[in-house]
Amino acid sequence: MTLRIAFMGTPDFAARSLAEIAAAGHEVVRVYTQPPRRRGRGQSEQKTEVHQLAEILGIPVHTPKSFKDPEVIADFEALDCDVAAVVAYGQILPQAALDAPRHGCLNLHASLLPRWRGAAPIQRAIMAGDDVTGVQIQQMEAGLDTGPILLSESVKIAPEDTSGTLHNKLRDAGALMWSRALSALERGSLEAVAQDEAGATYAKKISPAEARIDWNRPAEELVNHIRGLSPFPGAWFELGGEKGPVRVKVLMAEKAGESGNAGEALDDQLTIACGTDSLRLTRLQREGKGVMAAEDFLRGTPVPAGTKLA
Repeated sequence: MTLRIAFMGTPDFAARSLAEIAAAGHEVVRVYTQPPRRRGRGQSEQKTEVHQLAEILGIPVHTPKSFKDPEVIADFEALDCDVAAVVAYGQILPQAALDAPRHGCLNLHASLLPRWRGAAPIQRAIMAGDDVTGVQIQQMEAGLDTGPILLSESVKIAPEDTSGTLHNKLRDAGALMWSRALSALERGSLEAVAQDEAGATYAKKISPAEARIDWNRPAEELVNHIRGLSPFPGAWFELGGEKGPVRVKVLMAEKAGESGNAGEALDDQLTIACGTDSLRLTRLQREGKGVMAAEDFLRGTPVPAGTKLA
């Protein structure tokens, strides 16, 4: 028996799950995703990654602006789905939507709940120095990532992982979980385990101000800060120039043993003093330029010893 499934998702992280669910032979009767948005220099309207894949697979796509619209909910109820699979959709579903499929809505989340509920679990795990995270499929409730856990997979965070590489690990591991979860749902053997509220932490959205590098922090913390924000939105500092300060993103750095005044270049090779120890910046991106290795960056933008970074 195959399940009648509605899929809800938006970015590349979700598209991988849609591909796996469709490949497993289930009947995906409709895909919901965010409306097309204008992007890039030409501001051309672009469909989401999930939207593009759904069209390739021949699955009808709906892009409602809000699931709170009674007509949207009524139309969703009329699909007569067994279950909805939700992955990084980008909308909060009201209770009427959560209750519409026979088995409710299942959500794939990129952390080991209840740690890192919310919008930025991948970035927050690295920024906090976690050495393990994971992906889980949970039964959705009205609360933010509060529902019981149905299936779980742990993933180690390597010292060299950035939010970009960890994103891909979790995307692929999570996508492969859907076949097991949906097969267990068909058999009636999918067991729900309640979350321990005492261990809950929240992964709030990254603000531009928060991404700024505070050189007074220990170098070890800043390595994690930089990794967690690489490649997007990118940890940044300001470097003085002839026409005023220039914003520079740091996409990779390593801890160094030297010490000095926080934020000051200790040599001409981008070794920068921190609150404790120092950082050697190894991969950077000057505003309006491409990503460069440190040696290439320094050819165009020398940073001599004694330079103060803000």
